[in-house]
Amino acid sequence: MIEDVLVIIGMIMIGVGAIADLIAAIGMNRFKNFYLRLHAATIGTIWGAFVPLVGAALVATGCYCLGSYRWFVAGGAIITAFLVLILAPAGSHALARATHRSGLVKVEPCVVDHLNEEMCVKEG
Repeated sequence: MIEDVLVIIGMIMIGVGAIADLIAAIGMNRFKNFYLRLHAATIGTIWGAFVPLVGAALVATGCYCLGSYRWFVAGGAIITAFLVLILAPAGSHALARATHRSGLVKVEPCVVDHLNEEMCVKEG
């Protein structure tokens, strides 16, 4: 009984991840700025990879056909999900900071930039 519930919740989480990946792909194509596209890519990574990995761990936990290997599959999925949760924001932050420091991408619209005051165009 509880195994069936785990499998259903896991499948729902995998479906949510697929929808999040689709939304992130649309955002990557529609957004006009590098930083907005980077945000869409990070959201796609977190919701499109972390949530389905946790769902796959739940499915593996509830699946008796794997035998004792289901715990290895679930553990591997949880460890991978944890690594994605830690490394994806750090990687996107490193990309954004390197791009900002190199000055390759102009920040538009720029209201306040505490890292480089000269990048913002003062009005008036």
